[in-house]
Amino acid sequence: MSATIIDGKAHAAALRARVAGEAARLKSEHGVIPGLATVLVGDDPASEVYVRNKNKTAQALGFNSVHRHLPGTASEAEVLGEVRALNGDKSVHGILVQLPLPGQIREEAVLDALDPAKDVDALTPTNAGLLLSGRARLVSCTPMGVMILLRETLGAITGLDALVIGRSLLFGKPAAQLLLAANATVTMAHSKTRDLPALARRADILIAAIGRAHYVKGDWVKPGATVIDVGINRVPSGGAGTDTGEGRTRLVGDVDTDEAAKVARFITPVPGGVGAMTIVCLMRNTLIAAAAQAGLPAPEV
Repeated sequence: MSATIIDGKAHAAALRARVAGEAARLKSEHGVIPGLATVLVGDDPASEVYVRNKNKTAQALGFNSVHRHLPGTASEAEVLGEVRALNGDKSVHGILVQLPLPGQIREEAVLDALDPAKDVDALTPTNAGLLLSGRARLVSCTPMGVMILLRETLGAITGLDALVIGRSLLFGKPAAQLLLAANATVTMAHSKTRDLPALARRADILIAAIGRAHYVKGDWVKPGATVIDVGINRVPSGGAGTDTGEGRTRLVGDVDTDEAAKVARFITPVPGGVGAMTIVCLMRNTLIAAAAQAGLPAPEV
């Protein structure tokens, strides 16, 4: 048995085309151009790459793209002031503050200052609460990307046993809520869970988001399961994985893909799996936010 690879790039390209079409319709029929603002504090190279890619994607889709880059020495008050200014800018429909922030700035203070209607990363307490109550309009991007992959690969997941390994605010907790809303039977686990391998072997859908390279072994996987690998870890280039081109490290996931693929029915690769969906889902959220702020129905994306 060899698992079918879930091609995240192909699914992302299809979603991107749908978002582009709806954005063009929103502009032609209502004169609304979705606007995304990114805020970067400091000069972390990885964060700069992430933000640059988000801005390039927004521009390619016909969105307005605004970027605010503050020095790493910026005070919390300066960052909050920038966020509040963007809250009041009617041409900006989505705001993304790139995390992590420098130590002098409290992430919770920044999230509390962010207008929930423009919170396209869906990290504010308001959007987290709306998700819990089943009323969310904006949903965290990576979990939404995973749900789209599952829906387009498996169809309905009603009654399936799903295990989420990882309990972060950014992924684990919202992913569990989305799986519950899709009528899966959900278990959340983490690094301190007892006998995690035995728990994993019961899962029809096994989602790993724990941030440890090759943490989930092949013998943890139930035969015929769907394995979703959310991890992005850098390992020395002599290890298994895909060469990033830097020559020193490679990107691998949280799952031992080679072994798991011998048992699973479907599996996502790293790179080229879940990560490909995240930025496009951010654009999807920005489109949805733009329509909502214009008093229009949510686009069919």
